[in-house]
Amino acid sequence: MPRGRHLKLIRIFTPPENYSMQDPGTYYEQRLKALKEQKSQVSRKLLGYSLSRLAVFVLFIAMIYFRFGDWLLIVLSGIVSLCLFVFLVLRFNRLQYQNNKLKALIRLNEMELQVLDGQFDQLYAGTEYEEGEHHFARDIDLFGEGSFFQYANRTGLKEGRDMLARWLLSNHIEQVKLKQFAVQELRDMTEWRQDFTATASLLQADTDPLQLTRWFREYKPFLNSRFRILPVAFSLLSLAFVFGYFMNQISGWGVVLWLFTGLGITGAYLKRINSMSVSASRALSTFQQYHKLIALLESVSFQSELLSKKQEIYRQEQDSVSQLVRKFADILHAFDQRNNMIFGFLGNGFLLWDLYQVYRIECWIQDHGDKVEDWFEALSYFDASVSLGNFAFNHPDYHFPGLSTDKVLIRVKGAGHPLLDRRRLVTNDFQISEKEFQIITGANMAGKSTFLRTVSLLIVMANLGLPVCASEMAYKPLRLVTSMRTADSLSRHESYFFSELKRLKFIVDEIEDEPYFIILDEILKGTNSTDKARGSRKFLDRLLTSTSAGLIATHDLSLCEAADAHEQVSNFYFDATIIEDELHFDYQLKPGICQNMNASFLLKKMRIVD
Repeated sequence: MPRGRHLKLIRIFTPPENYSMQDPGTYYEQRLKALKEQKSQVSRKLLGYSLSRLAVFVLFIAMIYFRFGDWLLIVLSGIVSLCLFVFLVLRFNRLQYQNNKLKALIRLNEMELQVLDGQFDQLYAGTEYEEGEHHFARDIDLFGEGSFFQYANRTGLKEGRDMLARWLLSNHIEQVKLKQFAVQELRDMTEWRQDFTATASLLQADTDPLQLTRWFREYKPFLNSRFRILPVAFSLLSLAFVFGYFMNQISGWGVVLWLFTGLGITGAYLKRINSMSVSASRALSTFQQYHKLIALLESVSFQSELLSKKQEIYRQEQDSVSQLVRKFADILHAFDQRNNMIFGFLGNGFLLWDLYQVYRIECWIQDHGDKVEDWFEALSYFDASVSLGNFAFNHPDYHFPGLSTDKVLIRVKGAGHPLLDRRRLVTNDFQISEKEFQIITGANMAGKSTFLRTVSLLIVMANLGLPVCASEMAYKPLRLVTSMRTADSLSRHESYFFSELKRLKFIVDEIEDEPYFIILDEILKGTNSTDKARGSRKFLDRLLTSTSAGLIATHDLSLCEAADAHEQVSNFYFDATIIEDELHFDYQLKPGICQNMNASFLLKKMRIVD
C-alpha cells in the first residue's frame, strides 16, 4: 500500500498494565513436568490403597481361620473390615478420578506443545460444520482438515463444540470490545482453563443435555402431595410389623400380607414408574458427572461483563447449582436401586421405595427443571469461550484490534495468516476505507489468494473478540461475504458458471440492506475472456452503488481501468521476478497493476510445453 496512506492506528482496547506476555511453550513444558510428578505420587497412593484393601480381606479371612467358632468376634471383625474396606474403596475411587484427570491434563499439555510446533492434524476437524452456501466458511477453510476450527478448538463437550462452530459461522459484529475483555480474562486463567477442559474431556454421559431438557419440559407428574407422607408412614408401619413379628405379636403370614400390600400399592403405578425409570437411567450419569463442571464455574469470580453475566445463571438459586445437580444425581441413583431384584422386591413391599423416589424426582423437576436448559447452555458457552482464551494465550504476539473512529474500515500492520508456519510467515500492511474496492492483480502463486484468506480470517477473528495475527489493527466491525471457491453440482444439474452466478446473486441480495466486506477471487471465471471482462466491470459497477467495501483479485487487467473512472477504486498487486531462470516471490502487496505474469514461464519450466 502507498506509504502516504499509513495513518496512526486508533487502539481503544489495550491489555491490562499488569499483563506480561508469557511464553506458552515454556509454560506447557513446566506444567507438564509438574503434572507428571503429581501423577507419580497419585499412582503410588493408588497402589497403597490397593494393597491395603487386599490386606483387610486377607486379615478377615485369617480371623475366620484362626478364631473359627468365636462368632461374636468374627461378626465384629466382619463389620469393622467391611467399614474399612468401603472407606478404602471410596478413597481409591476418588484418587482414581484424580489420576484420570492428571492423565487428561498431561495429554492436554503435550498436545499444546505439538500445536505450537505446527502439528494439529490430530485434533477434531469439524467437517460436519462445513456449509457450502455459507457467507464465507468454505472459502477460508474455516472447518475441515487443516482448518482454523481444527487449530483453535479445545472444547471438551459436544455442545461446546457446536456453540464454537456457531460463533465462527455467525457473522455477528456486536459487542466486540466486551468479547475481547472476556477472551483476555480467560487467557490469563490458564490453570483454570485447563482444569475445565480436562474435566469436560472425562465426561461420558449416556445422553446429551438436549434430551434431558426436552424430558423436563414435556414431563407430566402423576403423584400428588400425599406421596410426601405416604411412603414414610408406610415404612414406619412396616417397621412395626417386623418388630411385632420378632416379638411374636404378628404372624409371618401377617408380615407377608403387609409386604404384598406394599407391592400392590406400587404396582398400581408400575407402568408410569417404569417409563420414568427409562428416562431417569439415561439422566443419571449425566447429572453425576456434570456437577463437577458446574462446581468449577462456581469456584471462580469473573470480572468481564459477558462472563460474569453468564455466570449469574448459577447464582439465582438459594443453594449452589452444583449441589442441586448432585442432589438430583443422588435421587436418581437411589431410584436406580430398583433394578436390584432383591432390593426392588423388599424395598417396594415394605418402603414404597419407587413411589417415594419418583415423588422426589417430580418435586426436583417442578422446582428446577425449567432452569436446567440454561445451566447446560452456560456450560457450553464457557466450554466454547475456553477455546478462545486458550487461543489468545498461545499467541502472545498477536494483538487485539482497536475500533476505528474515522472513515477507515480496516487498517492493519504486519498482517499474516495464523495457520502458516511462523518461521516463514510473510506479513503485509493493508488499509481500506468505507465504500472502497481494491482490485488485486498478480502472477500465479504470488500470494493473492492467501492474502484474501488472511484478510477474511482477520475479520472473522476480530468479530469473535480474538487477537489477530498482526502487529497492529484497527477496524470497524463488519460482516463478511466471499466468493472464492465456486463449484459445479452434478446432483443439482448446475454448471460451474451457473453456480458462480448464483453466488454473485447471493452477494448482491445480501448487500441490499446492510454493508458487507466483500472478497472475490476472480469474477465470472466460467465464461470467455471478452464476456468475462465486460461482465466483471458491470458487476463491479453494481457493487460500487452499495454501501459495502471489499477486495477483488483478478487476472483481468482491464478491470483495473475502473480506478480511472471511480474514485473509490484502487489497484494493488503481487508480483514475481525471474532471476537466473528461477521464479522468485516476495509475497508483498504493492500499489499499482501487475505487469509480470508467469503462466508461460511455468509451463516451460515444468516441461509441459516447449
